[in-house]
Amino acid sequence: MRNIILFCAAGMSTSLLVHKMKEAAEKENYECKINAYALASTKDKGKDADIILLGPQVRFSKAKVEKDCPGKIIECIDMQVYGTMNGAKVIAQVKKALGD
Repeated sequence: MRNIILFCAAGMSTSLLVHKMKEAAEKENYECKINAYALASTKDKGKDADIILLGPQVRFSKAKVEKDCPGKIIECIDMQVYGTMNGAKVIAQVKKALGD
């Protein structure tokens, strides 16, 4: 069971992407928990993640997230993938990054 954490500015559009990712993961029988949080909670919420995904609007904070969550895999979600809410592509990105 993989723990996927998304960080974004406020969480509105990211919660929709989480829903799409859960649908895609279910279709692929990929066991994972997916949650989205505000960027301000990286230290608290990021520590239990297998992978941390950053929404395009907060990608400039990658260095801070790396500092707050040492040793974690941190990826930025492609702006076009995010904009089209393509959960399947994000799940594919996660699986590739984790080697699943």
